[in-house]
Amino acid sequence: MENKEKKQIQLRLSANLWKEVSRWAEDDFRSVNGQIEYLLSECVKARKKGKFPPRTEETDATHTNLHNILDTNT
Repeated sequence: MENKEKKQIQLRLSANLWKEVSRWAEDDFRSVNGQIEYLLSECVKARKKGKFPPRTEETDATHTNLHNILDTNT
């Protein structure tokens, strides 16, 4: 059974990431908050199923590169 209690958090996003998530949320007929919650839930489900590779220097570098791309694209 899913816990219905919601925790409030502060989340800081780059302006570019906010725009992309906002567009995606609009496409999926969700609020930005709802979209972020949906995406995080899907990632947690995938991780529990073992669909994420273990962390390595290579995956950390890929994450850093992706983050840099998202921050520099407008």
